[in-house]
Amino acid sequence: MLLLAIPGLATPAHAADDTALRKGLPDFTSLVKQAAPAVVNISTTREISNGGMGPDAQLPEIFRHFFGDQMPPGFDQGQNGRGSEELHSLGSGFIISHDGYILTNAHVVDDADQIKVRLNDRRELDAKLIGKDKKTDIALLKVDANDLPTLNIGDSDSLQTGEWVAAIGSPFGFDHSVTAGIVSAINRTLPSETYVPFIQTDVAINPGNSGGPLFNLDGKVVGINSQIFTRSGGFMGVSFAIPINVAMNVADQLKKNGHVSRGWLGVVIQPVSRDLADSFGLDEARGALIAQVAPDSPAAKAGLQSGDIILSAEGKDISSSDVLPRIIGKVSPGDTVDLKLLRNGDQQSVTVKVGNWPDEDDSGDVDSGQHNNQPSMGLAVSNLNADQLGQLEVDHGVLVQQVDSRGAAARAGIQRGDVIVEVNRQEIDSVSKLRDVVEKLPKDKAVPVRISRNGTPLFVALRLQAEQNNK
Repeated sequence: MLLLAIPGLATPAHAADDTALRKGLPDFTSLVKQAAPAVVNISTTREISNGGMGPDAQLPEIFRHFFGDQMPPGFDQGQNGRGSEELHSLGSGFIISHDGYILTNAHVVDDADQIKVRLNDRRELDAKLIGKDKKTDIALLKVDANDLPTLNIGDSDSLQTGEWVAAIGSPFGFDHSVTAGIVSAINRTLPSETYVPFIQTDVAINPGNSGGPLFNLDGKVVGINSQIFTRSGGFMGVSFAIPINVAMNVADQLKKNGHVSRGWLGVVIQPVSRDLADSFGLDEARGALIAQVAPDSPAAKAGLQSGDIILSAEGKDISSSDVLPRIIGKVSPGDTVDLKLLRNGDQQSVTVKVGNWPDEDDSGDVDSGQHNNQPSMGLAVSNLNADQLGQLEVDHGVLVQQVDSRGAAARAGIQRGDVIVEVNRQEIDSVSKLRDVVEKLPKDKAVPVRISRNGTPLFVALRLQAEQNNK
């Protein structure tokens, strides 16, 4: 018997499979109908006096989040280059209270002279900036209106990798566009974004989506779409959202105080590599290594020292160094935090009274001096005089003048211009001291070396190889 396959006509078995497949896919239609009225379009205007966007003009923050420092195609660069010009940017946001409070990204409204909010019913309202927090990229706006639709706030801590999520926003100004995907990863750390454990998704996000909500299948907001990773200037499958738990905490503080207060220890930390873990006698690469303790800081008053490795805070394990600032940042200034740390191979418990985050300091420059060779490490170093120590903001150390790319110092990551401050927990105050310490170092075993690089302290792991001692 000859069986013919007729297009569009499925056998009962295939029909059953097709129905099962459709049942396994998410349907966002109800979510969009319920949520769309509370999602808004945000437009800002900023006046500049240099007349147009010349080659030295600064790209608006909303575009730097997507394109880096290069101008996106089609961006209005002004016309005549004279007089004053207005810069316009677009973003998204969502209403969190019936009386008109709105959440969005800080970079959407950064330096704006005027903020307008367009609602789903096409009303346009002027918005007031209540406050913004650049460290988390959150801004809180207020419009003069009542009985507005709001979104249900979810719990971002309960998100799981692989879970379906959807975004509503205004990419390129196309209002209330819906895109969907899955959670690709959670607790992502991005460069210069210390306090945000980002949600990574494959939801299509483009300029204009910034500040818009990310929903779970229950229709609850679990994140605020903020950034994408791109090499082309467009969406490439990697997007990042700020967890709503982080955003709401910031919003509450902005509403109450107009600013955000964070806990502060007063330490400079760095990750613990396998070699550093071995050099400090730690069983595995974990924790946050203290590279420097600020004078008169909460950490200094509690007795924390450079070279301590913080293993847990408030009973939470520090699996990597980026976990610590998030824990401490949530602690109210004036409260105490219990730390477990590793010092000289022994675990200790320390209680620190947390301070308030201060303004950041600038770094010093590096000067040069007389060369002295240190062949066993594969570098040339020089002593520092009092003026140089002051300029480099170090109390002691030697300046790295040259690094042999084949030597142990290069393998450890030491670079020209670094100041070597400490080797194997011994202070280095001269070239001769460095030579004496290095000559006594164990071979084929990693030891910690503390350096200062452009004013920033950090540790590296140095491993001298026996066969290279006489090179």
